[in-house]
Amino acid sequence: PLSAGWLPALQFVRRGSKAVTRHWKAMHFQRQKLMAVTEYLAPRPAVPPRCLAPRKETLEEDNGYVRLLRRQVEEVFRDNRMIAVCQYNSMPGEDVVLMRHYLRKHNIEVKFVLNEIVRPVLLQSKYKNLLPLFVARNILLVSREAKAKEMLRVLKGVPQINLLGACIDDTILSRQGVENFAKLPVLEAAQGQTVGALALLPSQTSSLLQCGSAHLTALLDQHIRRLQAGETGSPAEPAPAQSSG
Repeated sequence: PLSAGWLPALQFVRRGSKAVTRHWKAMHFQRQKLMAVTEYLAPRPAVPPRCLAPRKETLEEDNGYVRLLRRQVEEVFRDNRMIAVCQYNSMPGEDVVLMRHYLRKHNIEVKFVLNEIVRPVLLQSKYKNLLPLFVARNILLVSREAKAKEMLRVLKGVPQINLLGACIDDTILSRQGVENFAKLPVLEAAQGQTVGALALLPSQTSSLLQCGSAHLTALLDQHIRRLQAGETGSPAEPAPAQSSG
């Protein structure tokens, strides 16, 4: 006989998912009517919106400090021949002071400006084509003289400052245009070369025009000497050689 506490060595235990007791059930018809009746409806305005008078837009007036900064930007673009736009990246303060010192030796000033100040000024001026350059933190390198070569020499040792473009003598140039402008000779030398080239062609034309008359005069002089020598019976003196110019 088996003892009362004996259990079989193998037992089957059912392990499955729980039974789903909650199913979707449609709302009762009477409750649907109650929900439709009690739904909130916003009240209609007494006057239609199209009949209302339009609101007057109030223009925000700039304060005095903003007007002062914009006036300074206008003076910078009016009083300087060279305005270079550069992208400014973070750099130590000592390097900024050193860069400004080297640029000031060539009469080039560094201007830190804000895009909110510069963009409205350029939009109403003849320099509006410079607007695409003012998209990040920028600085201006300005000078009363067109010293592009000196500026590029200083910026070559400052990799944190990237030249984007410039306006030299009311002409907008790209970075490559500024580099090409820096390779040009000084104005006095260029004027001397131009004057020499213009004077060369008239001098050559004048010498060509005088060559025929000078040759004819030499032939006539030689003919006269021969006639005089024939009358006196002495040999004629040889005429000096004439160059053809």
